[in-house]
Amino acid sequence: MIEEVAGELDVGYRMFVHRSTGSIRSIMDLEKFIDVDEDIRESTQQFLDRESVDYVEVERWNTREEFEMMAGFAEQLADAPAVQEQLITALNGSKPFRNFKFIINNAGPYRQQWFAFKDARQQAYVKKRLELLLEDDHLK
Repeated sequence: MIEEVAGELDVGYRMFVHRSTGSIRSIMDLEKFIDVDEDIRESTQQFLDRESVDYVEVERWNTREEFEMMAGFAEQLADAPAVQEQLITALNGSKPFRNFKFIINNAGPYRQQWFAFKDARQQAYVKKRLELLLEDDHLK
C-alpha cells in the first residue's frame, strides 16, 4: 500500500484513505491535469463533493521536501565526486529542479540510483504520514 500511494503521489494524483476500511482511492489532481476528459473531471469532482468526507487525504511532499531529497542524494555520492559536484551546483543555481533532472537523466548508472533513492524516501514519507494519521485517530 505504501509503495502504491507513494507512486501515485509522485505522478500527480491525490491519494485518500477510507477512515473506517483503510482502503485507498486515487484521483487525478485537477489542478495538475488540465486536459482531462469531462467524464473523469465530473466523477472526480463528485468524489470530492460527496464521498471525500469518509476519507483522509495523504498529502504529497512539498517542494522543500523534494529539494531535500535531491540534496540528500547528491550528498551521498562521495564515490562519484564529478556527478556530486554537478548536482550540488545545479541545486544551488537557478531552476534547481530542472537542472537536477537534466544532469541525473544524463548520469548513466546514477540515474537508476537516484530513482531507487527517491522511491525509498517517498515511501518513508508516506509511511510516516500514514502513521501520523493513525495516531491522530483519523483512521480506525
